[in-house]
Amino acid sequence: MRLNVLRHKYALHKAWLHTRARRCALNYWKDGRNVPDVMTPIMDYPETKDHPPFQLMLRVNFISGLGDKAVTRYVGSEGAINFNWTSFTLTKSKMPEAPGYGGWDTFDTYPEKMQKEIAEQYNKRWTTEQQAAPTGKPISFNTPEGYDDRLDHFINFFESIRNKKPVVEDAVFGYRAADPCIACNDSYFNKKIIYWDPVNLKLAKG
Repeated sequence: MRLNVLRHKYALHKAWLHTRARRCALNYWKDGRNVPDVMTPIMDYPETKDHPPFQLMLRVNFISGLGDKAVTRYVGSEGAINFNWTSFTLTKSKMPEAPGYGGWDTFDTYPEKMQKEIAEQYNKRWTTEQQAAPTGKPISFNTPEGYDDRLDHFINFFESIRNKKPVVEDAVFGYRAADPCIACNDSYFNKKIIYWDPVNLKLAKG
């Protein structure tokens, strides 16, 4: 399967959506079009019975010097998953149980005696194990060599027609998957936050 196409659909197609197009500009394609070529929307998904609250930030750049590349990254409190076209990598970076101190804060500006007292109190409260950040090796998955997701796509399509096999991505699924994109454009053109009800497939009140 083409991971970078499907990954967001399964996660978001039934989620409530509050979106606002924060940074948009028409920087390059000044040929009469009115759609921005650079857009950074922020989407707030409130808590429901199916998922906790979370945010989604998109960065779209139709004039990117990186070329035709797309990356999706899910970031949680214990790690992140990076999705590419046909692969993904899970990396773990869980915070230690102890809150930590020093390094970039004001600790180094305190008198030496005060620093020593703080360090002693900290080490009494938190063990060495609690101060250490858990580590783990990245986990990667790649589609088998020679695999073509388009083949499975057509097989599923033909089976749904010939054998009436139910499809996962039906018309309603596709409509819901398009909701965030449409909401981003509406937010940009109307200069307001868009509230979307994915259950009844209609605009909601803020």
